[in-house]
Amino acid sequence: MIGLSSYVGVMESEINFAEEQQPLSPQANSWTNKQDQKPKVFGGFVLVHAGAGYHSESKAKEYKHVCKRACQRAVEQLKAGVLAVEAVAAALVELEDSPFTNAGMGSNLNLSGEIECDASIMDGKSLHYGAVGAISGIKNPVLVANRLLSEAQKGKLSAGRIPPCFLVGRGAHDWALSHGIPSWPSEKMATKFSLSAYRRNKRKMELAEKMEPGQTKRRRQSSENENGSGCLDTVGAVVVDLEGNVAAAVSSGGLAMKHSGRVGQAAHYGCGCWAENGCNLNTYSTAVSTSGCGEHLIRTMLARECSSAMQTEDAHRALLETMQNKFISSPFLASEDRVLGGVIVLRCCRCVETQPSQNIQGILVEFLWSHTTESMCVGYMSAQDSKARTHISRLPPGTVPGQSLAIEGGVCRLMSVAE
Repeated sequence: MIGLSSYVGVMESEINFAEEQQPLSPQANSWTNKQDQKPKVFGGFVLVHAGAGYHSESKAKEYKHVCKRACQRAVEQLKAGVLAVEAVAAALVELEDSPFTNAGMGSNLNLSGEIECDASIMDGKSLHYGAVGAISGIKNPVLVANRLLSEAQKGKLSAGRIPPCFLVGRGAHDWALSHGIPSWPSEKMATKFSLSAYRRNKRKMELAEKMEPGQTKRRRQSSENENGSGCLDTVGAVVVDLEGNVAAAVSSGGLAMKHSGRVGQAAHYGCGCWAENGCNLNTYSTAVSTSGCGEHLIRTMLARECSSAMQTEDAHRALLETMQNKFISSPFLASEDRVLGGVIVLRCCRCVETQPSQNIQGILVEFLWSHTTESMCVGYMSAQDSKARTHISRLPPGTVPGQSLAIEGGVCRLMSVAE
């Protein structure tokens, strides 16, 4: 059952270069038919999330603030002319550095009381991808993932060896150090919030193990009701740059009290993030970042599924049907009572003015988010905006997380002129 299906035009941003403009029409994979004209493009767009899970009202201000900072960081990079992949990495660093998110600093602790992080990044222009899993002692795992991506773009290693795109554990840590990314003391990775949560969860586990089987089941159900969808606040971002390139990234500390060595969706190809520039076969460029229960997202490859669905005309309906049919009702998750996850999606196409003499061109950006968890915190900003906008999306009262979904979004037009 779908508890909510709302499509809210929460933002429309544009710069006008003429007093009156005619509607823009898609122009697949080409800025202009006049080869001697080069477009001067202004800005780009970023959409970030601080996770799909449960966001308490008491911490709403902090979640929104970190999303604003992440958007501003990405936009600063876009204004400086960097490509989408670098801007999305900059946004993730800001999200990882917040003590309120489950990524980088302040991540969930595993059963052994240690922090192991996952992260991945994908460049829609080159289609290269980099990821790390269960990595410890690195403040910003996304920087390691991004370095893996950039090193792979350089081509083969000595003796014709293929460069890695996905490293885990100690090997990932050592590779990071050898490529100039500094180690970070493990004791500084934990925060008072993550340590407090670890002690609380450990007491619950010890109590549950002392109970009879029937009591354990009731206690588990009670705990789920108390905590809602749980703290699943993986972070992520999607970006389109001034050239129309897209990129996506995701970072996570994983589930609380996870087994050591567990790798979640944030590191898996096609599960944590996806980015793909438009080409002859695809009219739209798409970028996706996911959050939620990693095992659910891995078994459905939700990031790639959402990206593929965005090639249809109606983006809202496509995402709605994908979340319902490919996630909530997925045959791969038939044994699950509640399917928990969320996505942010960006799709864009290059457009031209209907009156070519005006030489007005640009990028039409549609952005959406959807979640089956109790809430999801997002932020978004175009390079023309003076400040980012944030929103905590929530399921309606009375609906059941994991069985219902919310979907919202908006449109942004990034305009340019041909010189």
